[in-house]
Amino acid sequence: MIQAAPKTIRCAIYTRKSTEENLGLDYNTLDAQRDACEAYIKSQKSLGWVCLPDQYDDGGYTGGNMDRPAFQQLMADVEDGKIDCIAIYKIDRLSRSLMDFAQIMEVLERKKVSLVSVTQQFNTTTSMGRLTLNILLSFAQFEREIISERTRDKIAASRRKGKWTGGHQVLGYDLQQKPGGNCLLVNQEESYQVQQIFKLYLESGSIMDTLRALREKGIMTKQYSTKTGNSRGGAPFDKTTLHRTLTNVTYLGKVRHKDQVYEGEHEAIIDADTFHQVQGMLKRNLRSGGKYSSNKYNALLKGLVRCKHCGSAMIHHFVQKPNKRYRYYVCLKAQKQGWDTCPSPALPAAELEQFIVDQIKVIGKDLAVLEDCIKKTQAHMQEQIERLKDARSEKQKLIQELSQQIGEAAAQVGFDGTAAGRIELCQQQIKDIQVEMASLNSEIVSIQRQMLNPDELVGNLESFEPLWDAMRPRQKEKLIHLLIKQIEWDSETDNIFIAFHQTNIEVLN
Repeated sequence: MIQAAPKTIRCAIYTRKSTEENLGLDYNTLDAQRDACEAYIKSQKSLGWVCLPDQYDDGGYTGGNMDRPAFQQLMADVEDGKIDCIAIYKIDRLSRSLMDFAQIMEVLERKKVSLVSVTQQFNTTTSMGRLTLNILLSFAQFEREIISERTRDKIAASRRKGKWTGGHQVLGYDLQQKPGGNCLLVNQEESYQVQQIFKLYLESGSIMDTLRALREKGIMTKQYSTKTGNSRGGAPFDKTTLHRTLTNVTYLGKVRHKDQVYEGEHEAIIDADTFHQVQGMLKRNLRSGGKYSSNKYNALLKGLVRCKHCGSAMIHHFVQKPNKRYRYYVCLKAQKQGWDTCPSPALPAAELEQFIVDQIKVIGKDLAVLEDCIKKTQAHMQEQIERLKDARSEKQKLIQELSQQIGEAAAQVGFDGTAAGRIELCQQQIKDIQVEMASLNSEIVSIQRQMLNPDELVGNLESFEPLWDAMRPRQKEKLIHLLIKQIEWDSETDNIFIAFHQTNIEVLN
């Protein structure tokens, strides 16, 4: 029986020397490297290996980068499919940079080109060679992480020295590029605007009044272009951007890194006394940040009321007087951008809530309509729960499939150079899916907590008036939100529209 001839494997030899010293000799180190590689290729002749006549010699070029003419020609021939195997004397002849080496191996793997180190028993045609490759790629990842840590450390060190290390540009300064690093230069026109902002806030003591004054004066946020040519800023101030400006230590001639503040290289625009006066006033005017999220003042209509004029939500707010607290539902747009931006800035909370309760009492007398409303609402909630559970089941199936892929890839480590990368990708996908499943579980629990027994609700509403005062605030809020989908106030006609869940009931008063 005649055996088929082995497939021809075209082998290219790459040699390199960092310096030009002794390259003029009749027999130099490049020649020695080539002879060793040729001898190895001849030893593999039975496997079909043949040495290509082209010479890829880089004399006097460092291995720290890939800017080498012979190397570039070698990679070009790899891309053109002219090479099946690359032979080198040692790994460091090809590259001394682990990151560069990882990039080279990506190209070779894509083009199915093997790499052989004739003095290090390194051959990607074997399982041991692929294992060695994976180890080297792990070191490449380690090198990238070290570079990231060094970058963060460099930013921290630069901040400690007061240098500008990047970020959103701020009103009052222009960014100047120089060899030692970027720095901030005072923009005289904008610095005057910044001083006006601090002055206006100290005079008014109010964010809203300051915003109104800034609109009247036409003062906008910093407008600049990014390195890619995109335009940023140049928009009217709102509560967030104004508060960020009033608390920015850059205007004191300082820089901030995390929780630490350091003296900066740039010139201050605001003096320390003015800045600290503003901080004290902001602190005195600060309200509790948790009042909206926790509904601590038992706003029955929280999240239901909207302003018909501008479409914004109307959030619960209060004003504290010496002996009494006055509650309101306030248009969010008016609160953020100023009361004059909306003709319907506020509604007295107690009066609105009592009006809504009175309407429920009227509708509650028609038990058939009310029971139908509640049952449809509960059915809608149950449908939502089932959809979320189905989505959760699909996510669980994806996790099982990805786990199976990880097991299959793990068995290929050492044989397939892409196995480690596939495992890492699958693990990251599983983490992302688990986060999505946690969100789905949270939504399911939230809807279940809102669901009440329809028969129990109808029974309660039959005696709504005597029971209402005895119900706890949380029970009242839960009942209101179960029945009502949205409340809309039209300030022009002074009408209030009440839309109930899952029915055609709409009350106009």
